[in-house]
Amino acid sequence: MNAPNTPHPNYEMLIAAARKVGPVTVAVAHPCDRHALEAALDAARMGLINPILVGPQARIRKAAEEAGLDISALPLIDTEHSHASAFRAVELVRQGKASVLMKGSLHTDELMGAVVAGDTGLRTGRRLSHCFVMDVPGRSEPLIITDAAVNINPTLDDKVDIIQNAIDLAHVLKFDPVKVAILAAVETVSAKMPSTIDAAALCKMADRGQITGGILDGPLAMDNAIDPEAAAIKHLVSPVAGKANILVAPDLEAGNMLAKSLTFMAGAAAAGIVLGARVPVILTSRADSVTARLASCAVAVLVAHSKLAGARVLGE
Repeated sequence: MNAPNTPHPNYEMLIAAARKVGPVTVAVAHPCDRHALEAALDAARMGLINPILVGPQARIRKAAEEAGLDISALPLIDTEHSHASAFRAVELVRQGKASVLMKGSLHTDELMGAVVAGDTGLRTGRRLSHCFVMDVPGRSEPLIITDAAVNINPTLDDKVDIIQNAIDLAHVLKFDPVKVAILAAVETVSAKMPSTIDAAALCKMADRGQITGGILDGPLAMDNAIDPEAAAIKHLVSPVAGKANILVAPDLEAGNMLAKSLTFMAGAAAAGIVLGARVPVILTSRADSVTARLASCAVAVLVAHSKLAGARVLGE
C-alpha cells in the first residue's frame, strides 16, 4: 500500500523511513469505534505496525462490522471495559509482547493513568510529555511543538524533561542541528512574565550541561522563533532565532492553541506522541487525517527502534 497523496512531504519521508526499519508490535487500547480501528488497520496495511487489539471483544467486532472493516487477521485480547483495556495493554508492554502503546477510543486520561500507575505502569526517571510533530506547508523539515497535551502548567523542572524528551525525539528524526526556541510573548526577560524567567534559566541550564543535545534560546516570541526576517528586525543574533525546529510552549493551553492554529488555519498536519515512558505512546484524534495518523505511527516506530537499538548496545 502506498502513502496517500498529501501536501505533506515531510510525513511521507517519515513513513518511508519507518517502513524501511520494519514494523513493531503495538498494543491498541480499547479500539471500540471506527476511527480507532481504521487507524490501526491503515498502519498495519502500510507495514508500519503489527497491532494487538485490546478491549471488549463483542464491542470491537460490532464496531468493525458496522464500519465494514476486516479485523479477522488481528489478534484480539478480550477485556471488560476501558479501564481494564488500558491496564491490559500496558501489561503487554511490560511483558515484552508490545513495543508501542496506542490510544483507542478511551479517554487520554484513562490510558495515561495506566501508564503512570505505581508498580504496574511504564514510568521511567523522566517526566512524561507530549510532542506534536507538525508538517507545516512550506517548511523543509518537521516542526516539534511541546507540550500540548500532558503537562498543564509545567514547572521549571518539568520543562527540563519536556525539552530533553523533544530533543531526543529530534535526534531520532534526524534533525541536524536541533534548535530549541522557548516561547513567550516577548523576547526579553521580565520579572512580570514568569515564562520569560523560566526560558532564561533553561538556557543557562543547557549551558551547564543539564539539558543536552540541542541549541537553546529564549525567551523568543513566535515570530522571532520561526521567521528570520522578524529575528533580524529585532537584532537577535542567535543560531536559533528565526530557525527553530522545536517550539517549547510555556503551558499546555498555549501549546495546544499553537498546534491547532497551524492545523486548522495553516493547513498543517499534527502527529502526536507521548515520550518519557518505557515505550512511545501514540495519541490519535478522530479529527486527524489519515496521513497524520500514519505519521504518528511512523514516529512511534522510529522511536521504538531507537530504544531497542539502545537496549541492545547496553546489553552488550
